[in-house]
Amino acid sequence: MTGVIGRVAVVTGAGSAGGIGFAIARNLVAGGARVCITATTARIHDRAADLGCMSHIADLTDPDQVAALIAAVEAKLGPVEILINNAGMVQSGKAADESLVADISDAEWAHHLALNLNTAFHCCRAVLPGMAARGHGRIVNMASVTGPMVTFAGTAGYSTAKAGMVGLTRSIALEYGARGITCNAVLPGWIASESQTELEAKAGLSTPLGRSGTPDEVATCAVFLSSDEASYVTGSMLVVDGGNTVQDMKL
Repeated sequence: MTGVIGRVAVVTGAGSAGGIGFAIARNLVAGGARVCITATTARIHDRAADLGCMSHIADLTDPDQVAALIAAVEAKLGPVEILINNAGMVQSGKAADESLVADISDAEWAHHLALNLNTAFHCCRAVLPGMAARGHGRIVNMASVTGPMVTFAGTAGYSTAKAGMVGLTRSIALEYGARGITCNAVLPGWIASESQTELEAKAGLSTPLGRSGTPDEVATCAVFLSSDEASYVTGSMLVVDGGNTVQDMKL
């Protein structure tokens, strides 16, 4: 693919060297994109040094910090042409509790939505006017199979937020397609990132492919959807789970 050469891209949630966000950023840089990566802590600067790209610290649950991020990118790299909404799930210094629906507190519910859905909404809202004015844009929302396709007891907040990301994806695809903007969602399954637990790694062995996926395998899909080559793909869910959701019985 050559369709990301020279494009200005923002990848959120890229602070972990072994995570999906960092893998996406690495692949975009390798493809010739001009990249800014974000996270909530200063470790993002170390990741940027590894890649030779721009970095910016931001809490994307705060619309003002999102606006400052986009302004900084535009000042240094130019208008944002690619947005990868990867931030979510875990945020430094903030615990994510698991509760049955009737036991979820207002604060816990709000936290899950803020971290896993509002972050993407704030970033999309910030870049869409400029993309629409220029007649080109690529937005990729990193959702999950958890929520849109499957779920677990105790994860209603996370599942609802990730399902909401798919709804947001489809709304943007419909409303902005005629303005040259595509918006798609990537739905990873069991991925061997730095945050994967032993239980999740064991579950990965029960997929049809017999293993967890890698961050690079997810990144390749995200970069494709970010490229000029994916110009006729929008409003879609690209499942990257080794076929796990197609099997009825998992042993």
